[in-house]
This record gives sequence, C-alpha cells and structure tokens, in this order.
Amino acid sequence: MVVAMRAEHTRYEVPGWGVGELWTDAGGVLLAHEIAFEPGAGPDELVRARPAVRARSPKGAASPPTGTLSGIPSRVGNGTATSVRRSSRASLQAGGSGRGRPAPASERHATAAERAAGPAAARVVELARAFLAGEDVSFDDVELDLSWATRFQHAVATTLRAVPRGEVVGYGELAALAGYPRAGRAAGTFCAHNRFQLVLPCHRVVGAGGIGGYGSTGVEVKRRLLALEGVRM
Repeated sequence: MVVAMRAEHTRYEVPGWGVGELWTDAGGVLLAHEIAFEPGAGPDELVRARPAVRARSPKGAASPPTGTLSGIPSRVGNGTATSVRRSSRASLQAGGSGRGRPAPASERHATAAERAAGPAAARVVELARAFLAGEDVSFDDVELDLSWATRFQHAVATTLRAVPRGEVVGYGELAALAGYPRAGRAAGTFCAHNRFQLVLPCHRVVGAGGIGGYGSTGVEVKRRLLALEGVRM
C-alpha cells in the first residue's frame, strides 16, 4: 500500500544563532529539522572566547521529504541518555533518565507563525531554543520518521540519540556501538547528512585526532554547540 504524506512546515528564529526550519507529518512525527546558523553564531561569551570564524550556512533551505512512503513509517522516540566515552557498552544499553524541561513557549516570545504550528512542531521549537540558550534539555520524546533509513542508518541514528549531553564519541566508536565496528567512515557520512540537526546530536561525534567536521555548517559552530554542554575542544 502506498501512502501519500503531507508535511507541515514551521520556520522560527533563534536570536544570536540563526533560523530553524522543521517539517512534521499529520501525526506530529518529525520528518526533518535544520538550522541555518548565522556567521559567528553563538552566545557573546563564546564569540569573545574564540576567534571570530565565519561559519558557513547550508546552501539553501532543506527540502522536506517528498513523494510517497510505503507502509507504516519506522519511528524512533523516547530514547535514553547514557554515557559513551566514559562508560562501557553495557552502560550504553542500560539506559538513563530524562533531563530538565524548558520554559513554556509563551515565555520565549513565540511569533504568530510559531503559535499557529501544531503541538509537535511547537515542542521541537521550544526545545531547540532552550538548548541553544544553554539549558539542559532532552529531545528524547520527539518522534522521528526513519522510514527512509537502511538498517545501518537506523542503528546509527538510535545509537547517536543515546550519546548524552556533555559526552563525545568518535566516528569509529559510534559505528561499533551501533553494531558495525568497521563502518566509521559510513557513520561520518551519516552525520554529515543528518536531517535531524540537534535532535540527533551529531555535534557530539568527533574525529580521532580532533573535533572533526560538521557538514556544511562549519567546525566553529560545532565547537560552540559543544561548549554549551561544557565540552571544550
């Protein structure tokens, strides 16, 4: 059976960081989320702490998934946060607890367009703004559509979602924890084309000898996102 999908598009601004866009389906499942970061994006104290490197924004806005999907979408939600680099594989599989919740969207001066968004989209906006304000929030309750993903991509996405705030993991480690110990390069490719920015925290995946890349966005933005979590690289 072929099911047509209609996506709801929501655009929002995060002062000091840039413009976010997201797409959700009729059931509130997140189809895609990205942020076009401004040059030098980040809190003032982080800009002063490091050289003003111009962070490249993605070329154009991301397009929502289009066409048709067969069957019932595969979804990932309610992930668990656990330690990766400082804990064992067993602890990664054991799970963890949730984190604090941000203030209501009404307290964050939501625009009229944002107020018109559905509850699922509004929740992602609320969490993204809180995260970029430096708050300890979790995206674990955001449902993701992974109907497009291969078995490998699904495994990497699930494992990536379990990397907790304040922790980093190497590309090879991410692949190994996902059950593909020789697929570090492929895990890096998945991160470079991550369609769920922040929700799947690919900024927490680093290279063997340094911070590693961050797609077309730029390494300095990745550095500042990690600094929000207390990780300095």
